[in-house]
Amino acid sequence: IIGGPLCVSASDGQRLHDKIAPLLEEGTPVVLSFERVDILISAFLNAAIGQLYGELSEDRLDKLLSFRDLAPDDREILTHVVDNAKAYFSRPEDFDRAWKDELGDEE
Repeated sequence: IIGGPLCVSASDGQRLHDKIAPLLEEGTPVVLSFERVDILISAFLNAAIGQLYGELSEDRLDKLLSFRDLAPDDREILTHVVDNAKAYFSRPEDFDRAWKDELGDEE
């Protein structure tokens, strides 16, 4: 779907999300291969994968979404993104309030 070795932009991540979200919603298993990916960053994964945890249940994603061909470092980034997404979407109001408190009037 991305068509290149760089998975770095949130917009590319959003394109991937927009392709797989409807499949997952209808119950179709999705396997994402990261073969030939040289650079993978969290901005891409947050857009592609992280937001799914606000749209679908963790159980559904565990059953339907899988990953292959991830380098160990990239698997670690994915794990971090998923853990953060689960934490955020379990209590979004608390996270939003904390973020607003941190920024103060800078918003």
